[in-house]
Amino acid sequence: MQLSNTAAVITGGASGLGEATARHFASQGAQVTLFDRNAERGEAVATEIGGTFIDTDVTDEASTQAAIDAARAQMGRITACVNCAGIAVGIKTTGRDGPHPLPAFQKTIDVNLVGSFNVARLAATAMATNEPEPDGARGVIINTASIAAFDGQKGQAAYAASKGGVVGMTLPMARDLASVGVRVMAIAPGLFLTPMLQGLPQEVQDQLAADVPNPARLGDPSEYARLAGFIVESGYLNGETIRIDGALRMR
Repeated sequence: MQLSNTAAVITGGASGLGEATARHFASQGAQVTLFDRNAERGEAVATEIGGTFIDTDVTDEASTQAAIDAARAQMGRITACVNCAGIAVGIKTTGRDGPHPLPAFQKTIDVNLVGSFNVARLAATAMATNEPEPDGARGVIINTASIAAFDGQKGQAAYAASKGGVVGMTLPMARDLASVGVRVMAIAPGLFLTPMLQGLPQEVQDQLAADVPNPARLGDPSEYARLAGFIVESGYLNGETIRIDGALRMR
């Protein structure tokens, strides 16, 4: 597979890692459809890169199926799916205000894990109808995990659990989809300069960057995007999670 002839759907494409991925893919000649809830920003990004935006709730089956159908109709096929939609909460298991609110935990799992699987399963079904390439390839799915899946910090029980689920489903999904020529990979980013971190005071950003061994800085979303592009084009990568974190191990 080459980015130049890829038809990709990217969730969370209106900002952060998803936006960077959409911009990179489009710059390499890929057709791109953005799924997001932020219609104003999503439409603006899609217009800038010559892509398409679809208002999509990744946790809702009907919304996601309609988006997949529309993306397929617009691009003619779907050969890549990059799941970047996600949320994070910082709440301890119990604290001054009592136990971790269950709805907050459930919503985090629903968006980050169930949402990723929902989009992936529907995208895979569409990919399975593609004409195979000479090596049998019909598509690739890239889900976004996090280094919190391996060494989550305090207050990250919900987030780490959701991302741990993304890591855990990578290999079995790859095995499930091997017969139809669809690969499944996950990327586990460390600390990236996304809107979530950009909202923090500069001194906090500097402290977080100082904790990264090498290079001692926050990751640039374009680095995630280039890794996603490399995965698309590297047909022997399958069933694995790749950390991109500057050797950071959270504690």
